[in-house]
Amino acid sequence: MSAQRLTMTFAGLFIMVSMWGGHMSGQVDLATVSWLWITFFVGANLTVAGLTGFCMMTKMMKVFGAK
Repeated sequence: MSAQRLTMTFAGLFIMVSMWGGHMSGQVDLATVSWLWITFFVGANLTVAGLTGFCMMTKMMKVFGAK
């Protein structure tokens, strides 16, 4: 696994673990609809991209003409 993919994996895991920790301490309520779900989704996407090499944002950017 490349250093870039490892970095993406750990960054995503740290985001999700921090959100979970905030939820468990009562600082963040993930049981309600809020903008924090976007943060959690970004963390999950980073983790998946790091582990599998598939990134939904990259696919979307290529559709819109990015190289």
